Amino acid sequence: MIDLRLLREDPDRVRASQRARGEDVALVDSLLSADERRRSSGVRFDELRAEQKQLGKLIPKATADEKAELLKRAEQLKADVKAADAERDAADAETQELLLRLGNLVHPDVPVGGEEDFVTLETHGSIRDFGAEGFAPKDHLELGQLLGAIDVERGAKVSGSRFYFLTGVGALLELALVNAAIAQATAAGFTPMLTPALVRPQSMAGTGFLGQAAQDVYHLDKDDLYLVGTSEVPLAAYHMDEIIDADKLPLRYAGFSPCFRREAGSHGKDTRGIFRVHQFDKVEMFSYVAPEDSQAEHQRLLEWEKQWLTSLELPFRVIDVASGDLGSSAARKYDCEAWIPTQGKYRELTSTSDCTEFQSRRLSIRVRDGKQVKPLATLNGTLCAVPRTIVAILENHQQADGSVRVPEVLRPYLGGREVLEPVAK
Repeated sequence: MIDLRLLREDPDRVRASQRARGEDVALVDSLLSADERRRSSGVRFDELRAEQKQLGKLIPKATADEKAELLKRAEQLKADVKAADAERDAADAETQELLLRLGNLVHPDVPVGGEEDFVTLETHGSIRDFGAEGFAPKDHLELGQLLGAIDVERGAKVSGSRFYFLTGVGALLELALVNAAIAQATAAGFTPMLTPALVRPQSMAGTGFLGQAAQDVYHLDKDDLYLVGTSEVPLAAYHMDEIIDADKLPLRYAGFSPCFRREAGSHGKDTRGIFRVHQFDKVEMFSYVAPEDSQAEHQRLLEWEKQWLTSLELPFRVIDVASGDLGSSAARKYDCEAWIPTQGKYRELTSTSDCTEFQSRRLSIRVRDGKQVKPLATLNGTLCAVPRTIVAILENHQQADGSVRVPEVLRPYLGGREVLEPVAK
């Protein structure tokens, strides 16, 4: 959530942020009104309580005639205090409910617009000319089947659409990717983490995933637990309700977990293969830093993502995501999109978001710097979302006979294998 003091001091900035997101601007005025009622009712309650305490001191000293009048006033005050307390609680509850609906403040440099209004910041690698090489590229599913690596038919039989099995070299390729990603993250100073896949409501809400993203979240009604769509959720909640000493920052974690997404808004999109699925594994970077360091940390996370994709020898571009395409927690977000030959376009492989103090306020995570205790900043960055990375590797490193060249960075994790060969039918 945002700082209420900032809302009071500069409501136009918050309105502009809501407008840039394409969200309800009227929410700002409703929140201002509720906050004013919360504060005024709190003052009214404090005044009545002070009078009530003062009256309590006067009654024992009063004469018989005075006491009757004071007792009558005490009864009225008791009712007034109770009413003021209820009014204060109601106003506070409304303020909190509205505050939780408000997205993070969009960074002023973020391009304004919808999904297609991003700005391309840089491009890396060379796109292969398969025509010049004398063959038409196969898509990842055809390659995966030739390699005995991907089985979507049995995935659908067992679990339904958008599920899959990784088999043989497909399973080995996932393990190689995960191990290589964790190795890079560990070398960069991240603490490896294996995180829970089920979290409580306060963890999911605290990271901002029960707002605009709620339709994509799986909920276990009987247990009131949520399946995570990313290990960002348990990593953000890891320090919930804690105060961290400033000299311990930055804290950096690399979480590996299964991820579950309904993909409720993507009917008919990317239905072939394993590009958009309901369950996948991912290595996620997560940082806790001082608020003044968040923009620099955001650039560092982006550099680690670029290092990873470069090591996989993939052509990719970096985009500055437009305001209307930001998650509610993000003030700014960069995506790294890899070229997918058979689609003829770049597709998202990694993303990194600066969530500033938004999540830490919701999760009550603070930093102690001397005598001052204040919210800190949280940031997240995908290092390796496995299925999409497999898609990009298979399609970009395929050869005319259906084999796939293994990037050098993965070879130590595949027993030195340089090429994935088609299996005999």
